[in-house]
Amino acid sequence: MTRQISSKSEVATAPLYSLIWERIKLFPQGLAAGSQTPLSSSGPAAAALISAGFGCFVMMLNQHLTVIFKVWDNVVWTMGSWIPGSHHPSKLYGEIGSYSGKETILLVGWLVSWLILYQLWRHRDIKARTIFFWLLAFFVAATAMSWHPLFPYLPLMPTK
Repeated sequence: MTRQISSKSEVATAPLYSLIWERIKLFPQGLAAGSQTPLSSSGPAAAALISAGFGCFVMMLNQHLTVIFKVWDNVVWTMGSWIPGSHHPSKLYGEIGSYSGKETILLVGWLVSWLILYQLWRHRDIKARTIFFWLLAFFVAATAMSWHPLFPYLPLMPTK
């Protein structure tokens, strides 16, 4: 059984790990008390979730565009050159190539859509089924776009 540190003199002489442990033991009680200012709308959370799905959808759409248009593939690769490993001369180390740009487009699509949806919905209450529907729709669409049998007319792997 552990003993709690109660007096100020015990706090001054207690080792740091004991003080940290005392704070950790109080952690669940703060959660049980709840927030002093509860959220008044679900719009900001809806914007965050739906924009994540939208970012994935945009990345898969961009994947198909880079396969079709080689000029766009070079533009996308240039956009992602800030990511380490995008351009590397060593074949042993390898490079991630234009995938870095596709990830950059996902990031930009996610953040821009999050900002727009947040501004539109920050004081609105969005129903849970609406959030679930759009989140699921974007993730299913992005997953379906990565599945080759659904897109037989588009080569998913670039030809050399």
